[in-house]
Amino acid sequence: MVKNTSQDSKPAKQAQKILITQARPENEKSPYFEMARKFKVNLDFHPFIRVEGIPAKEFRKQKIEIPGYSAVIFTSRNAIDHFFRTCEEMKITVSQHTKYFCITEAVALYLQKFILYRKRKVFYGADGTNKSLFDVINKHKEHERFLYPCSESFDNEITNWLKSNNCGYATPVLYKIISNDVKEIITKNQYDIICFFTPGGVKSFVENFPKYKQNGTTIGAFGDNTFKAAAAAGLKLDIKAPQPKMPNMVSALENFLTESRKK
Repeated sequence: MVKNTSQDSKPAKQAQKILITQARPENEKSPYFEMARKFKVNLDFHPFIRVEGIPAKEFRKQKIEIPGYSAVIFTSRNAIDHFFRTCEEMKITVSQHTKYFCITEAVALYLQKFILYRKRKVFYGADGTNKSLFDVINKHKEHERFLYPCSESFDNEITNWLKSNNCGYATPVLYKIISNDVKEIITKNQYDIICFFTPGGVKSFVENFPKYKQNGTTIGAFGDNTFKAAAAAGLKLDIKAPQPKMPNMVSALENFLTESRKK
């Protein structure tokens, strides 16, 4: 049985144990650890999903010619990793004129791992929502053909927008998202706050605990698509990022902890 902390028995201002559903940062100077020291909270890191790349041999069956597209839409770092992995495996040289449209600035900056970052060809939404991404794409969509690298469960809202705006596009499936078994982790710990970062993470949680009752546990989520997945799963969100002055989950957590301890 999943242990949950009721808000009546343990107010949010006393939150002590936080679960981050991602891998532990390798850098001990990570802002997460600074936040933990500042607020005297305990952080656990456990990835709820794992990503497996689709081999180039399998990708070829999709009959998508990557060089035939002039722009790429990225909604995650996983998509970036596997797009460039696939290009390398297939010995495809990505044109230096390719334009990149990213869901957030953090995703856009991750491109520096693979390309010479130039502001004139890398664009990102203002607030992490699909709408802000569409606003940016709309300014540049003329004469562009878009690739939207994704997993098997891609965002229909993005493809629907591209279709309704008469954009040429393709959705190369480059990786699979597989749920991890996290039953023991959740069952053995009593978390006051659980933070999700991807729709896949929410899906994994639901698969592990199909009868889960929130019962006062504070839920945080990063990104518009994760918000939607959490809402669809019946979870009440108290922490959302990015938002104005809260561009990442650390700042959103700090704001929540600060405000809750004033009560």
